[in-house]
Amino acid sequence: MKDRAAAAAGNRAAMYTAVGRRKRAVARVMLQPGNGNIIVNGLPLEKRFPRGTHQALVTLPLRLTNRLGTLNLLAKVIGGGESGQAGAIVHATSRALLKVDEANKAVLREAGLLTRDAREKERKKYGLKRARKAPQYTKR
Repeated sequence: MKDRAAAAAGNRAAMYTAVGRRKRAVARVMLQPGNGNIIVNGLPLEKRFPRGTHQALVTLPLRLTNRLGTLNLLAKVIGGGESGQAGAIVHATSRALLKVDEANKAVLREAGLLTRDAREKERKKYGLKRARKAPQYTKR
């Protein structure tokens, strides 16, 4: 019984978690030592994000810190669209890499990956078609 608890504690010590946000998307990421597998919502990265730009964005923090083939990334992401979800995973991965090694902070900060992008969609106002677009003015 104690062996199992010690093994679980050992596994937990090697697991780094973080939360990241972008637009309406929220991502929870777990990093653990492995061979570089990236799983998002139970699917491989290529199936979850078929667009190459999103794949490159998700792997950017790992590439910048030279950890691409050494850490497994397991992400659960909810809300938002594809771009927002990819951005949330990047934010969470960057935060988790800080927990892995504090020396990563300078590289990630310089790339702007640790800053939460606070831009949100503006609400629609009454009397307008969108947030700021007004109906066409007619003189007569």
